[in-house]
Amino acid sequence: MSENAGATPATDTTSADTVRAFLAALERFDIDAAGALLDPDVVYENVSLPAAHGRAATLRLLRSMPRALSGFEAQMHRLAATGPVVLTERTDVLVVGRVRVAFWVCGTFEVHGGRITLWRDYFDWAATTGALFSGVARAIGSLVRRRP
Repeated sequence: MSENAGATPATDTTSADTVRAFLAALERFDIDAAGALLDPDVVYENVSLPAAHGRAATLRLLRSMPRALSGFEAQMHRLAATGPVVLTERTDVLVVGRVRVAFWVCGTFEVHGGRITLWRDYFDWAATTGALFSGVARAIGSLVRRRP
């Protein structure tokens, strides 16, 4: 077997780069830049919640981010791409004032023609709820420690 037999095709890099650019735009709350990477017929799904069908519906959801959050981070742990399919394992961090809620997310993206056609995230509700309580407790603890 040659050294390059298992190499990932060049198109994988393009798909992976598209996903990285998309998540980076969300971290900056640059919703226009993120939207430019979405296909007009994109399907966005947080598994267990109703899916958003189309760029306009997805952008309506994404535009609520800067209104609801003071920060967002997508801390990438692993990213794997084969052709148009990109899989991510990451920790998403939602920030509201002093409260930071960090939870594990597995994402599946499909990229065609440089545009995301599918964005499906999986996360555990129990772990996310626990992260919310932990984030609130840390924020309260930091306020209590600051008092004389």
